[in-house]
Amino acid sequence: MENLTGRHRKTLAAIFAEPPTGTIDWADIEALLIAAGSEPIGGQGSRLRFSAGAVTTSFHRPRPVKGAKPYRIKDAREFLGLLGVKP
Repeated sequence: MENLTGRHRKTLAAIFAEPPTGTIDWADIEALLIAAGSEPIGGQGSRLRFSAGAVTTSFHRPRPVKGAKPYRIKDAREFLGLLGVKP
């Protein structure tokens, strides 16, 4: 994807790293999903959905910590894969 910044590419590489770590800030993942072409759709409370064409997924923003847990990173990896975005 040509519209990804260096920070987005670094986040993308971290998301696809094995094993996933819990050191990725959730705000960086959100920014990457938006840059990859998905549209954020607000939900109730900490719930947030992202949609790109016919593909939609749902996440819960981590609270009170900023870092994403490994299962959220795996979910983001799967969604990005469906969008055709890989490092």
